[in-house]
Amino acid sequence: MSFASLGLSEKVLSAVEAAGYNEPTAIQAGAIPPILERKDVLGIAQTGTGKTASFTLPMISLLEKGRARARMPRTLILEPTRELAAQVEENFKRYGVNHKLNVALLIGGVSFADQDRILERGADVLIATPGRLLDHVERGKLLMQGVEILVIDEADRMLDMGFIPDIERISKLIPFTRQTMLFSATMPKEIQGLADQFLHNPTRVEVAKASSTADTVTQRLVPAGFEDYEKRAVLRDQIKACDGLSNAIVFCNRKRDVATLFRSLIRHEFSVGALHGDMDQRSRMTMLDNFKKGNIEILIASDVAARGLDIPSVSHVFNYDLPINPEDYVHRIGRTGRAGREGTAISIVTGDDEKFLKAIEETIGKSIDWDGEPVDFEAAAEDKKARKKARGRGRDRDRSERAERSEKRGKERRSTKEKREAEASNSTEYDLADAAVPGAAQPEVQGFATPQNHAPAPRRGRRTRDNAPAEADLFKNAAHIPAFLLREARPRA
Repeated sequence: MSFASLGLSEKVLSAVEAAGYNEPTAIQAGAIPPILERKDVLGIAQTGTGKTASFTLPMISLLEKGRARARMPRTLILEPTRELAAQVEENFKRYGVNHKLNVALLIGGVSFADQDRILERGADVLIATPGRLLDHVERGKLLMQGVEILVIDEADRMLDMGFIPDIERISKLIPFTRQTMLFSATMPKEIQGLADQFLHNPTRVEVAKASSTADTVTQRLVPAGFEDYEKRAVLRDQIKACDGLSNAIVFCNRKRDVATLFRSLIRHEFSVGALHGDMDQRSRMTMLDNFKKGNIEILIASDVAARGLDIPSVSHVFNYDLPINPEDYVHRIGRTGRAGREGTAISIVTGDDEKFLKAIEETIGKSIDWDGEPVDFEAAAEDKKARKKARGRGRDRDRSERAERSEKRGKERRSTKEKREAEASNSTEYDLADAAVPGAAQPEVQGFATPQNHAPAPRRGRRTRDNAPAEADLFKNAAHIPAFLLREARPRA
């Protein structure tokens, strides 16, 4: 089968031929004809099989007639991430080279003013993430009444990222008579419900079992210890042992692990870049561009790079962490082995990953081979309990030692205090307490109370006239009374 038999226009066929493609993939052959017939389409296919071209090519053909008006786009394509949206824009530029289509890209990290100027000229194709699209709608810069075609790409990722309420809101702004297309590599029950809600009597194009992996990808499991430094050592050994590694993506579950692993591989002199959702848009696009051009050999990324990115030269994918969602495993390893090429996916497994591994194997419908001895999950669980118990004993021992040191310091302080008090009591100087001996001559101190009748120290609290300290208290801790205070004051002349 050729592209010419699918009903595409001559201009589109010329662009496809210039891009170097001769035969359509299964998803393209199944989806393009019904799209050209203005039917709703539900497309399910493995990642890397050309889903993006299966809706961009017929859309370009349909848009040859008509013209967009200011702030009223003719078509709308919703993408879950900025990178996917930018990639779809590249597809329209490549295949629409013979057309004068205005393509608007609405994503975060870009100035609203720049996007407003593009919308004012009129957009034949609007590619957007849901959040930024609704921002423009709320600002009154975008009218959705002219949308003829709606495409929801990577629908399962939209579900994972919580975009479904936004999509429902957007669909109410678009005419009911629109043509709707929904594409995904996986089809959980929630997505089927979404398709029933948005699609009307759709043509279902399923070229492979949902959540299946490509046969061109060799999958392996590698055991590792619990500690992070052990996993990093295993990853370095696997990278060094790989033959024919051109570009590789290493996936982590957490952004902080991306940063930690990036610094570790830099220290070991690997050619490394990092990509995660907290980076600004310019840095993300620059990093991807350098990776595509081969300036960076290894890209460490979160799942922001797991969906839809088309980087043909990726030869290996490493799962530093097994994904919590088994569907993400399908998308991660789909970054390699694309368009019929061979690829390798290596996953590092620890004793904590038993339930994640079982979920992945159930999802893809087959077992994954081990490279070396498999992890004994029962023994690993017992070892983890023992280490946890040992850490608990260590913490108890540390607390006991700290308590002993604190008690020892308290004893030393009390001993020092008692010693100082004893030295003060043995002083040969005149002590106020000696003045209280019956029959002893008492010094007359003008203006001060004598030691034997001075009031006790007042209780703590706000000072009043009643509980103010007696004047003699000023000298109760003195070893003696200075002689000049005992002399009678002389009246002034």
